[in-house]
Amino acid sequence: MSKLTAIRFVVAMAAGLALAACSGTMPSEDVGNFQDLEDVGDYGEVQEGHIVIPRVDPQYLQEPNRRTSVAYNGYETPGTIVVDPYAKFLYYVEAPGAAIRYPIAAGREGRGFQGEATVGRMAEWPGWTPTANMIRSEPDVYGPFSKGIPGGRANPLGARAIYLYRGNRDTYYRIHGTNDPATIGNSGSAGCIRLFNQDAIDLYNRVSVGSTVVVRTYEESVAIEGYDMANRGQEMAPRHVDPAEVYAAVAEDQRRKAEYEAGF
Repeated sequence: MSKLTAIRFVVAMAAGLALAACSGTMPSEDVGNFQDLEDVGDYGEVQEGHIVIPRVDPQYLQEPNRRTSVAYNGYETPGTIVVDPYAKFLYYVEAPGAAIRYPIAAGREGRGFQGEATVGRMAEWPGWTPTANMIRSEPDVYGPFSKGIPGGRANPLGARAIYLYRGNRDTYYRIHGTNDPATIGNSGSAGCIRLFNQDAIDLYNRVSVGSTVVVRTYEESVAIEGYDMANRGQEMAPRHVDPAEVYAAVAEDQRRKAEYEAGF
């Protein structure tokens, strides 16, 4: 399997699990030459060790689906993360009156949480294991993954994960990357808050354990962003893939890691 084929294969496999993570459509493999000439800005290919994060297809970067600096009139202090799961935005408050706005995707869990929390822990290329409740509720879907999926391109949590706590208790609410960029700006039937991997890395580098996170209600979203923006995007159905294919992708990732560490 060639390097490019391997990357495409893993992205396609991960897309099937992206909406299930936390507890779409498949990305296009081929973009036209005219798209190759388009400026994707902060969303180009990124390499971290043996892992290559693909460039985001320009079709998923139409405004407002790009990271941007914006005026911010909220009450939150600098360093606070503000999540709007309805308008599909995440704000990082940089200074009084200024924030960085990231486009996000929000699943059912992402829309079922509100109020304040703190960042309890953070992880680079996190592993993912379905919860006992997920396995009990949908054994055919989650049972085959009961031993978990290690961090890497086949993992639905993507490049980074930020875990939200209340006190010392894990809320099971996550802000994380994704390998299914088509979902960004939309809603899903499952999952928490997802960002383009490039944005997940950028946000991760700005926050720290103990940072405050505020999650808006629908009413707050309408009042602040407006009705149309608070209802933007579409509901994307979850897609699942053959577990054998996912673990084949994991094995390919591990092979590439061994080659990278050996200097090949």
